[in-house]
Amino acid sequence: MTASSPSPDHARRFALCLLPVYPLLAIAGALSHRQIFALLALALLLTVLLLPPMLARRGAAWLLWCAVLAGLLLVWMGGFAGLLLEAVPVLINALLAIWFGRTLATAEPLVERFIIAIEGAERLQQPGVAAYARQLTWFWTVLLGAQALLLTVLLLCADHSGLLQRFGVASPLQVPERWAAAWLHLGCYALLALAFLLEYGYRRWRLRHLSHPGLHDMLLQLALHWPQLVRGKPVMPS
Repeated sequence: MTASSPSPDHARRFALCLLPVYPLLAIAGALSHRQIFALLALALLLTVLLLPPMLARRGAAWLLWCAVLAGLLLVWMGGFAGLLLEAVPVLINALLAIWFGRTLATAEPLVERFIIAIEGAERLQQPGVAAYARQLTWFWTVLLGAQALLLTVLLLCADHSGLLQRFGVASPLQVPERWAAAWLHLGCYALLALAFLLEYGYRRWRLRHLSHPGLHDMLLQLALHWPQLVRGKPVMPS
């Protein structure tokens, strides 16, 4: 990395600052039915995902960004940007549920990786921590899987814009389009944020015999170590 290139940590922080704009563009596209908002939302999400390696001047990341952006432009020209945008929350929840769930069959459930990243491996040796980590991995697997199913129903059954309506199939459940759009692009993320905050408070109560990192520090460590966590590599706490 050259002296003028931002550090990976700074790049990730900058990318996270852009992320709140995504649901605003998604909601605008869903409610206005203007494909340009859907295109901008998808382009922003792509940029957030690839921004750290792009700022590190990695040619492969820039080529991938240009190629996917060109694909998004073709999708937009074909009038399918809105449909692709509506599928994003379903895919995110389903993939996260699979990610959490597949680690339950191993000796290291996913939440244990988070604990190691934030507090170190020795934290797992403290009373109740390892058992709670596995239980919490179950919790997120079930919550994310259930929400993926709910979002699929909304995507299929929303009146006017649901997939069943678009393909001329009578929907067994009529969901108001505005409610479906609001939950698809905002409510589902708000639920996950609320569940995270409630679980953090419950954890502090249940494991009250232990000290706990502050919420800001915990979120910062997760954001900074996210790539290693996704790849399943060992992470040392900062």
